[in-house]
Amino acid sequence: GPGQKDDLQRAKSEGKELTKEEKQRLRKEKKQQKKSKEKKYDKASQESEKEKKPVSSASPASQPPTQPTTQKVPSAVPAPVPMPASETQPAKSKAELKAERRARQEAERASKQGKKGEVGQQPATGKPKAPPSELQPVVKRLPVHVQVDNPEVLKKLAKKLERQQIPLRLDYGYKVSLFSHLHQYSRKAPLTQQLGIPSTVIHPAIVRLGLQYSQGIVAGSNARSVALLHAFKQVIRDYTTPPNEELSRDLVNKLKPYISFLNQCRPLSASMGNAIKYIKKEISNIPSQCKEEEAKSKLLNCIECYIEERIILAAKAIAKYSIEKISDGDVILVYGCSSLVNHILCEAFEKSRKFRVIVVDSRPRLEGREALRRLVQRGISCTYVLISAVSYILPEVSKVFLGAHALLANGYVMSRVGTSQIALVAKAFNVPVLVCCETYKFCERVQTDSFVSNELG
Repeated sequence: GPGQKDDLQRAKSEGKELTKEEKQRLRKEKKQQKKSKEKKYDKASQESEKEKKPVSSASPASQPPTQPTTQKVPSAVPAPVPMPASETQPAKSKAELKAERRARQEAERASKQGKKGEVGQQPATGKPKAPPSELQPVVKRLPVHVQVDNPEVLKKLAKKLERQQIPLRLDYGYKVSLFSHLHQYSRKAPLTQQLGIPSTVIHPAIVRLGLQYSQGIVAGSNARSVALLHAFKQVIRDYTTPPNEELSRDLVNKLKPYISFLNQCRPLSASMGNAIKYIKKEISNIPSQCKEEEAKSKLLNCIECYIEERIILAAKAIAKYSIEKISDGDVILVYGCSSLVNHILCEAFEKSRKFRVIVVDSRPRLEGREALRRLVQRGISCTYVLISAVSYILPEVSKVFLGAHALLANGYVMSRVGTSQIALVAKAFNVPVLVCCETYKFCERVQTDSFVSNELG
């Protein structure tokens, strides 16, 4: 009985040893408890099945209640007859019973949540939230210079230039629809007629440089970058820190309208963008306790080192390895006017390499004439042709040397218009193509075509 059971449990808890008979009693009692629990679960499952079956076999609303439900069931489907669980199925295990209970609980929770959702949605009058794919588009940010056809972007640009007191350069009246997303300025009217230049806001060295960029007097990635760095050197020399201001913060803010003005004159190249990032980084690294004259001298030295290491010494290193590719009797084809390619050819000629150069040129800038002039001055034998005659002249060419505007992150080379055509024709004639590019022209941008982002001539 229960008294004996309590005595046995007390004896067990006190640490006394039980006899075999007492142990057998305990085991039997535990088995009986398990059986009684299983019987209870079976009864509960039978009741739940009985509750479900009348609902599924209920007659339609039009049927009289006195009629039995089995009369309207089709002949193909036999009417369900309630049978006790002991006759139809074996006793369910604990795991199956637990699974059934969990399923019931989950169904109840889902029904409660559905009811709460319906109640909460009735008073709400706002718009439904968009899925995350619609809220966050694939392209998060596009550069401003490739969204000219977007009026909102143009408004933001105009407001930014107005804050900086820089005039907005207006586009040309007649536009090409294929390039409507890019700036299309008039090539005939000079820059001074297209916008008023605020001499009080912009440094004279920057104004002069912008006019030289717009008129094509300073052209080529290296020449433009060197001219920009020299103009910034002049700006730093003439700069004085206002009272209650830090040089590292105020000088960066001073350079922003200058960069915006130069961008209005002509879009910045990748090499110029890298040079501007370098100058801004060096300005921000100046400690606040550093004196003004000392800080200015540091910045000027950094700019000189940048020009010397990234441009001049880089050109010498590239020329050293490129000369090994040139052998006596070679016919070398160059395109346009690349200062680096010209430097390589002049160095090779000074080292008594015998070769001939074919200068290929194209509109609109006809830069090849300048390259031809420089090479002929050194005494190098040259031939001048237009790009339309490339397929005619390539059978006698042994190597093609090309300059680069930038080297993109996906390995694509950005250069002047027509470079891709020359490379494709050279490939058709099995002529090797060598691209010469300094490391400061490496760009993090990725581009696979010439239409999305470009500068119109």
